[in-house]
Parts: sequence; C-alpha cells; structure tokens
Amino acid sequence: MSKNFVLIGAAGYIAPRHMKAIKDSGNKLVAAVDPHDSVGILDRYFYDVDFFKEFERFDRHVEKLNRSDPQNRVHYVSICSPNYLHDAHIRFALRVGADAICEKPLVLNPWNLEALQELEEESGNSVYTVLQLRLHPDIVALKKRIESEKSDKKHKIDLAYITSRGKWYHFSWKGDQARSGGVATNIGIHFFDMLIWIFGSVKEVDVEYSSFNKIKGRLELERASVEWFLSLDRADLPPQSIATGKPTFRSIRVDGEEIEFSGGFTDLHNRVYEDILAGNGFGIPACRPSIQLVHDIRHCKTESRKFHQWQPFLNR
Repeated sequence: MSKNFVLIGAAGYIAPRHMKAIKDSGNKLVAAVDPHDSVGILDRYFYDVDFFKEFERFDRHVEKLNRSDPQNRVHYVSICSPNYLHDAHIRFALRVGADAICEKPLVLNPWNLEALQELEEESGNSVYTVLQLRLHPDIVALKKRIESEKSDKKHKIDLAYITSRGKWYHFSWKGDQARSGGVATNIGIHFFDMLIWIFGSVKEVDVEYSSFNKIKGRLELERASVEWFLSLDRADLPPQSIATGKPTFRSIRVDGEEIEFSGGFTDLHNRVYEDILAGNGFGIPACRPSIQLVHDIRHCKTESRKFHQWQPFLNR
C-alpha cells in the first residue's frame, strides 16, 4: 500500500530529490508548502499536490486529511526547509502523527536532540535524517576496508570540498550563521558524519581559519588525523576544475590515496527513502556526533592566522 507524504520547503534546492524519491518509491505527495511559489518543479513528479504558501493553512489542511478518510492520513513529512526551522517542522510532523524525514542538519544545536527524542518516544513516531553518504557505494567500500584492517593504524586524511556560490548565497538564510549554522554546518556536515562513521569518535577539533565563505581546520578521530578545508569561494577551485568548467571539487585522500566518489550522488536520496520505507533509516542517535562536532567548530576559538591561497592537496 502506498504512503501519503507532505513536503515542507518545496521551492528549495534539495526538494526535487525528495519529490523524485517519493515518486520512484511508489508513494504519493499529497500536499506541499513554501512561502515562495516558484514550485513548478512539482509537475515533473505529481500533478495533484495541494500547495500552500502559508504554513498555517498547510497545518490546517494536514489536520483535515488526518480526520477524514483513513486512506488520506499523512504518513510522512519530508522536511527541506532552512536549517533553523528543522526543529519546529519535525515537531509538527510528530504532532500530526507522522514520521519525519529531515534534511541535514537535523538541528543546529545538540541539546535540541534530547527534546526531539522525548517527543519521538511520546508520539510513537520516528524522526529520520538524510545521511546519504553512508549509502554511497564507494564510501561503504572504504568503511569495510578500514574495518577489515588487523592493526590499529591511525590514518592521515585530507578532505577538501569547494562548491562555488555567488553573492546571492550570502544574502539568503544560508549566509546567516544563526539560521544555517555557517559553512561547516551547511556544506560540511555530511562529510564530518561520514568521517566519524568510518574512523570513529571525535577526540580533538581545531579551527585554523574561519570566515563567512571558507573554513579550515584539523580533526583527531579514533583512527584518523584529518586536515579539512571547506569553501564557497570559486577562487579556491584547483586549476583542473576551472579548466573543465566544474563549479565543485570534492577530494578525500586516505594516506595519500584519492577516494573517488564524485559520481553517484543524484540517486542517493532514493536509497535513503528505500531504507526508511523498509523499516531502517538513520535516526536521532546516528546524527548526534556530527551535530555536536559542527556545534563545537562554530564555537571553537580560531587561531590567529591569515588565510593564504589554499593549496590543493593534489599539489603537495
């Protein structure tokens, strides 16, 4: 039997991946909400979605669905809203008796997780987060390789993620640290979660440089020392990316060996949904370590160093 979904944040960048996952899994999107009405993308996946610009009217509609024919009941709320609203929208999902599937980061502050876990237990419904890199075949293979090692070797990791963003980014909620969590939270949390998942818990974190559009630091994990760099500045792209017109550069090097995982990103949300619908999925405990880490990075005292042009790890 297909499930009924509603979606919060239909006009956002990541929302189409959720729409596709809902459709491809054989389920139905019955309603969506966004204060912006540039949501024609809905027609690519569903033609009969009730759309609302005001959350209050959306809330009322969901209540009406739940009180009408049992076949209309909302089973899942997919949350693609700005980061600082995730906590409130997860609470909405639990209040209306639905499971929540929420984009990263689940919340901005680790203490919010405790309250959500209590509400989850009281409601009997579940909160799932999107940690899609844990389902990427190349990342899964790396985890298996590390787990199969006989020694307690500490690995050397170089992580770089540069994704070009124009001036608009800094005028949107994404450029406001209070609402997005800043660069490390907004674009780095998946990578930090992946590293913790593979190499163990955080022992020490240090931020060497931090600005509105880039951040650099070091991280000690149980089985790895990590040097990481995250940037929204196109000037930080390595020459090979600029030459080929690619706006994004991802690199993870383990003991000097490049781990290639640039492909296979577009269908990972489908895998996330399949996992959840099969009774699995990643819940609150899974995301707790990375939420704590990015919180610590935001509040870490930055060393007094000027930032010089980043030198790609490949050129060292």
